Amino acid sequence: MIFFGRVSLNPIEVLTGTLSQKQLIILTLVRIPRVIISMCVGAALSVSGVSLQGVSRNPLVGPEILGVSAGAGFGAACAILFFEGVVPVQVFAFTFGLTAVMLTFLVSKAIKNQGNSVIVLILSGIAVSAVFSAALGIMKYVADPYEKLPEIVFWLLGSFSAVSWSDILNVVPMLVGIVTIVLLRWRVNILSLGEEEAKTLGVNYGITRTVLLMAATLATAASVACCGIISWVGLIVPHITRRIVGSDHKILIPATLSVGAVFMVVCDGLARTLYTFEVPIGIITSLVGAPVFILLLKFGDKKKW
Repeated sequence: MIFFGRVSLNPIEVLTGTLSQKQLIILTLVRIPRVIISMCVGAALSVSGVSLQGVSRNPLVGPEILGVSAGAGFGAACAILFFEGVVPVQVFAFTFGLTAVMLTFLVSKAIKNQGNSVIVLILSGIAVSAVFSAALGIMKYVADPYEKLPEIVFWLLGSFSAVSWSDILNVVPMLVGIVTIVLLRWRVNILSLGEEEAKTLGVNYGITRTVLLMAATLATAASVACCGIISWVGLIVPHITRRIVGSDHKILIPATLSVGAVFMVVCDGLARTLYTFEVPIGIITSLVGAPVFILLLKFGDKKKW
């Protein structure tokens, strides 16, 4: 995707180093960091989604459902409005993202005796997301419409248009979260069996689940801090990959990482080339993700879920 955009780059000229100065600047300062970051974000969101689905034993769970994205977006808005230049946006995004997902599980645990635990978890996540979305709406209402509000809207729509080499630092916490999940991928299989079964097999259910939740939250929050809220990736990519490689997380998690990276780069390419102006990436992933998810629900093999 480094060859496509408003300014097309000839692959032969790129490989032979015969680009003009303008094209070289576009390639090295815009396209390459954008592709790297979009791949990392896609991998982070996808791996977070598949790990959350495994831990919760619910194929409909993702970073958005559990409230991580809404919480991280609210944290970013707080940093922009009140602490810009004082506290890094990533710190607030991670803190509130972690707070949101912990609230979801606490609420779910408190009312799980009222019905099916899977349904309760989903509804708890929707409720927590709604609270943080409402708080974010308040932030938008009081924000300066000329300076602060556009920055907040950036988080809501998601975009890679402003990323540069300076944003590579945001990749570090993404990689920490991704590597942690990949290293613990075999334990996700055990956690997906249930708490009692995990304890029987000698796995500390509480600690392992907490580490995986924090890793998924870190990866998601870092993604939000880097490019804003991007929906559907953490939900549909694991389903697509599961249809290809099966439900064994030892294989599923690395495969999801790869598919998520490619998916995000392709969506970013579409965002840059569909129209004369750049479409926010969150709109593209939603337009692609919703129909794909409907098709998976209709034609998917439920035994693999």
